Amino acid sequence: MDRQTLTEALTLTPAGEGVLEAQLTRDFSNAPLAMDPDRGAPFGGLMAALAARAAREGLGIVPPLQTLTVQYLAAARFETCAFTPTLLRGGRSVAFARVDAGQPDRHALSALATFGRTSSGPEVKPLVAPVTPFADLDPEIVDPTLAPWFTRYIEHRFDGGPRLGGGNTVSDPTLRLWMRTTDRKPLDELDLCFLLDGIFPSYMTVLPAPPIVSASVDLRYDFIEPLTPETSPEGWAVFQFTVRDVGGGWALDDGVAFSPSGAPLALARQRRKLAPSRTGQA
Repeated sequence: MDRQTLTEALTLTPAGEGVLEAQLTRDFSNAPLAMDPDRGAPFGGLMAALAARAAREGLGIVPPLQTLTVQYLAAARFETCAFTPTLLRGGRSVAFARVDAGQPDRHALSALATFGRTSSGPEVKPLVAPVTPFADLDPEIVDPTLAPWFTRYIEHRFDGGPRLGGGNTVSDPTLRLWMRTTDRKPLDELDLCFLLDGIFPSYMTVLPAPPIVSASVDLRYDFIEPLTPETSPEGWAVFQFTVRDVGGGWALDDGVAFSPSGAPLALARQRRKLAPSRTGQA
């Protein structure tokens, strides 16, 4: 059977009473390619993109997405998942929405989205991308024993390699790379939601191997510029993911996305719960 396309994965179908449904398949598992995809769950970037789409399409919201905050309550199963958007407040310039998603007996996520129109006014743009020329990037792929199933839908170009297993130092705990979806269409809002979680956790670049497994708990996106087909016609975006803290069984990292020209597009912050350490156990 042919694998699901990204367009199909991001498609929502009306299911009555304000509910939209998505078909979650093993193609987008966060389990490593070397493992059975059933050992994982639909990855967070896909679920975030579906939540954003459910709010926009289910509520008929037009203005650009400004902020998306997702709480991952439980791992969804690889089956039909219902997304239920609720308009918390709608105005001419700003709209607030909540999206709940889940399956029978399993509430998978709760998300809050803010949409808002842009207008003219003062501008301060302190975020500057140290963009490495594309020709100087490393086409090395991530080790298939570590790369999740969903990465088959993403093209990665690393600045200095994947740096897994301690390739980064605490003094510079940042992973830099370019990414785009494999359909290579112009970058849009859903693609950026997908790609902002489209790589292994950045703490894996500062901790020694073997990697520690984790689960996403909270994910927040703040969009800076509305995306148009001219933002990135070939779909590429430049990313930096920085480790902020690892300790107490938790990890925190920040991400920034830029256009190929260096214009800031979005910020991301993610908190993960690390799997319990087995150090010292028999």
